Amino acid sequence: MTIQEKINQLRNTLREHNYNYYVLDNPTISDYDFDIKLKELQALEEANPEFYDANSPTLRVGGEVTKNFNTVTHEHRMYSLDNSYSLEDLKDWETRIKKLVDGDVAYTCELKYDGASISLTYENGSLVRAVTRGDGFQGDDVTTNIKTIKSVPLKLKGSYPLKFDIRGEIVLPFDGFVKMNEERVANGEEPYKNPRNTASGSLKLQDSAEVAKRPLECLLYNLTGTNLGVENQFESLVKARQMGFKVPNEARLCNSIEEVFQFINHWDKERHNLPYETDGVVVKVNNLYQQEELGYTAKAPRWAMAYKFKAEQVSTILKEITYQVGRTGAITPVANLEPVELAGTIVKRASLHNADQIEKLDIRVNDEVFVEKGGEIIPKIIAVDLSKRPLNSEPTQYITHCPECQTPLERVEGEAKHFCPNYNGCEPQVVGRIQHFISRKAMDIDGLGGETVALLVKEGLITNYADLYALNKEQVMPLERMAEKSAENLINGIDASKQIPFERVLFAIGIRFVGETVAKKLAKHYKSIEALANASIEDLEKVDEIGVKIAESVVAFFASEENVNTIRRLKEFGVQLEVSAEKLANLTNKLEGKSFVVSGVFTQVSRTELKKLIEDNGGKNVSSISSKTDFVVAGDKMGPSKRDKAEKLNIPLITETDFLNML
Repeated sequence: MTIQEKINQLRNTLREHNYNYYVLDNPTISDYDFDIKLKELQALEEANPEFYDANSPTLRVGGEVTKNFNTVTHEHRMYSLDNSYSLEDLKDWETRIKKLVDGDVAYTCELKYDGASISLTYENGSLVRAVTRGDGFQGDDVTTNIKTIKSVPLKLKGSYPLKFDIRGEIVLPFDGFVKMNEERVANGEEPYKNPRNTASGSLKLQDSAEVAKRPLECLLYNLTGTNLGVENQFESLVKARQMGFKVPNEARLCNSIEEVFQFINHWDKERHNLPYETDGVVVKVNNLYQQEELGYTAKAPRWAMAYKFKAEQVSTILKEITYQVGRTGAITPVANLEPVELAGTIVKRASLHNADQIEKLDIRVNDEVFVEKGGEIIPKIIAVDLSKRPLNSEPTQYITHCPECQTPLERVEGEAKHFCPNYNGCEPQVVGRIQHFISRKAMDIDGLGGETVALLVKEGLITNYADLYALNKEQVMPLERMAEKSAENLINGIDASKQIPFERVLFAIGIRFVGETVAKKLAKHYKSIEALANASIEDLEKVDEIGVKIAESVVAFFASEENVNTIRRLKEFGVQLEVSAEKLANLTNKLEGKSFVVSGVFTQVSRTELKKLIEDNGGKNVSSISSKTDFVVAGDKMGPSKRDKAEKLNIPLITETDFLNML
């Protein structure tokens, strides 16, 4: 046997033992014998560096140091999940689904593990990249750290797609968490607060050898890509197990929503016996073709729903109510609490939402209040223990003036919040707008964070986001924690943001009610900031899905002379304030005013490409057939009930070829 054959044999043997131990929980060799084989392989690799393999079992011990984690764009977006908190919510969800797809609907139910989301990319059976969820569009490359987690296969078993992503959760089992904390306490260190945050923090440790010491596990639940060789979600879980991934066995295929309820009720009680933290159940439409039919909203798949178990509640004392000013001028009252542990973290503050909420619950300072951590990240007060209220208690008087600039507050009829109208003179609004402008989904300016923005405003270097483009290295170098290199990176990051496309710039400038999706629609319709600025409320309301509230807000934004000057300066600095010529070349109005339902399987272009062609040519994609639908693009396997409905309403059924000929 040659040296190379010996090395490959040892690698394969160690991979198999690793799989048996960490994935199957069924060791077939003693720890001592495993270590002897690992040391033998290490010695052979060191003596024969020409046979280096980036996915060798010897590299799981870590040792590589990462100073900066590179940002990577996800090839397939990582969506959030819509949450439900009652069985009625799930029934409503099922009703919506059945209106959009034909045939029986089955569901895969999986436990929702509470950890750090991860996306693993495999090519030709080898792990090539591991990226955190980030904002769903892009995350941090943490491949070096993920390779130290023993339940992540570096090489796959059996048959597998040539290239695919698999999504999962990095978790820290309770036993390992307890053991880690015992060691920390013994060393005189502070114990970690909870498994979830510890798992998440582990992914960004600079020394991978430190990550290797932590008993992290990776639980996988979703194959993503093309030509995956599976037809439904449950089958994909089985396939993932066969490839060597650790896929929880608790998942169940349910043929009705009643069976889904049984699964939820069972695990609501049994979850406390699991080795990991879990906070709910994820219910997915099982059939992948039906998933494709259902598609996505702007934030979440329509074919999946997270059912959250009842949130943990605690009681504590409300010590003080303070008020925060947001970037839009909205005032948010905040409860400052006697610190209390809730769901593994120490809670000191809770949102009170608005004046109506305070009045409804009659919340007062010194009350004993019940706090809950539900679907929101920020805890909320859900009730007051009136039996413990002090005798000298006084009702809460909501503030009348801005806590930052003392301007009298305003409240628009029909709106829940009070607002500070001092748009350009109230510092938190100014800072908040610039922080929104530089955020990842907006201008995504490298080297510039929220704290630096606040510092730049405080030092009088900027008063609005256009001022960023006038900064130079010499101005920012004297700032706290700013060296020459970081100052250079900041200026370069600002300059690079001039290439950000118009739709994201439109989101970044912070027009009230204009989120990511609305910004895309407005950019596509008006194609330049000038056209948008000249639009009337009536014009704006004619744009698909733009209501009077958004229309009024857009017009009010451009009615401000200061805003118009800021936009003019952005244009002078070279920021993209119109759709690029390259993108315009692919846009037409050929399908303007026409709505399409796309249903079935297509051969010449994918369903996603087909929908994009509709939008790029001025048409509108709708999910269900109605009398307002102009065309149904009917592919292979289109459901009979959709076909019947289209024929009953006399809506033209066109083929993929017919549609492409229209263009």
